Amino acid sequence: MNRRDFLKSALTIAALAPVTHIAAAESSTKSRSPKDQTGKVTRRRYKNTSLTLPLLGFGMMRLPRLNPDKPEIDEAVARKMVDRAMEAGVNYFDTAYPYHDGQSEIFVGKALKKYPRNSYFIATKMWPQLLKTEADIDRMFQHQLQKLQTDYIDFYLIHALDKRLWPKAKSLKVYEYLLNQKKAGRIRHLGFSFHDEPEVLAEIVGERSWDFAQIQLNYVDWELYRSREQYEILTKAGIPVVVMEPLRGSSLATLTPRCLEIFRKANPGVSAASWALRYVGSLPNVLVTLSGMTLPEHLEDNIRTFTDFQPLSSAERETIAEVIRAYHNTGAVPCTNCKYCMPCPVGVEIPRIFGLYNSYKTSGDYRRRFGRIYAEFEPDAMASACVNCGACAKKCPQHINIPAELKKIHTEYEARTQKTAYLWKDVTEYLA
Repeated sequence: MNRRDFLKSALTIAALAPVTHIAAAESSTKSRSPKDQTGKVTRRRYKNTSLTLPLLGFGMMRLPRLNPDKPEIDEAVARKMVDRAMEAGVNYFDTAYPYHDGQSEIFVGKALKKYPRNSYFIATKMWPQLLKTEADIDRMFQHQLQKLQTDYIDFYLIHALDKRLWPKAKSLKVYEYLLNQKKAGRIRHLGFSFHDEPEVLAEIVGERSWDFAQIQLNYVDWELYRSREQYEILTKAGIPVVVMEPLRGSSLATLTPRCLEIFRKANPGVSAASWALRYVGSLPNVLVTLSGMTLPEHLEDNIRTFTDFQPLSSAERETIAEVIRAYHNTGAVPCTNCKYCMPCPVGVEIPRIFGLYNSYKTSGDYRRRFGRIYAEFEPDAMASACVNCGACAKKCPQHINIPAELKKIHTEYEARTQKTAYLWKDVTEYLA
């Protein structure tokens, strides 16, 4: 089947095809009685089994923190969010060995301990980046079971595969080890998360048998990050898709005034985040849409979006297309704040710099959103301290040319600073 024929197939239909709703015991929301409408999020069936998963999953990488600059989780707030999620049927929790400097899995184990083990799904990951020998694989896996306080993982992934880590994972026989754990009942479903080009994805899909796959997908990355092609490869292979970064590291929840105006005009009562999440959920082969929810209000908004989920209409797709056109005019850096680039060998605060710069680019407020804050950075933390070693770019899942972006940002900063100094000098001379 060539690409044109594939795009016409019933599996993809269109970029935003209608979705079949699946509740826990019903295949259509229309058939539900008033008694069944309990505020639970819509669920999707896993392949042709009786297993259903919530269309909204709880990503445990951006949990509330006691201090925004440190990894310690605000467990009091996070536990309440987990309880609320369970109440609403959001019972898929996605964590990983390195999240929150290793604390995320520990928190998940503690927070879910009071619930029956068959009432929720845990997804966690093994990162080949951290492995040196085959013995490390078993050490990491056993440590995860211990931290999560469980004797099996529902959805287990080889983490962040790309053209560099896939050969390493194969040489260490990571897949073979995990497959044996699946046969022993300690893993229920085996998959991988992915950060690379579609050609690499096709290679990974073709070389092993997978139960599911996790990719980055949102309305900006559908074309920019070639997520469309990734989605098509997995759909054609019959592999259900779990989506990460549907909000692109929250950037699609905090858009430019122009983008927000477009959304408000179309539907004033709906958040920008809801639009982005519905975009992803409207794709028929998406099994779970992960959202890293830092605040309780994020969770509540997402629950509203996915309760009795409604796919985007044709008019709503046109609205998003208009927003995409406006978004591409901002000049923001396509950073999702995953922090895989850190630590920088010389101390440059890469994600923070990109976050501030993007805040300025999407808001138009240079002084308050970037200039004034950036000026207070220590010299070693500024973009100008970059020595162009390229270590960060090699680790970036978005394939950003980080040194080039840092140079661009600091050049703009210096130009604005010099202009401000010149204007101030002119004013002081006039006043004198």
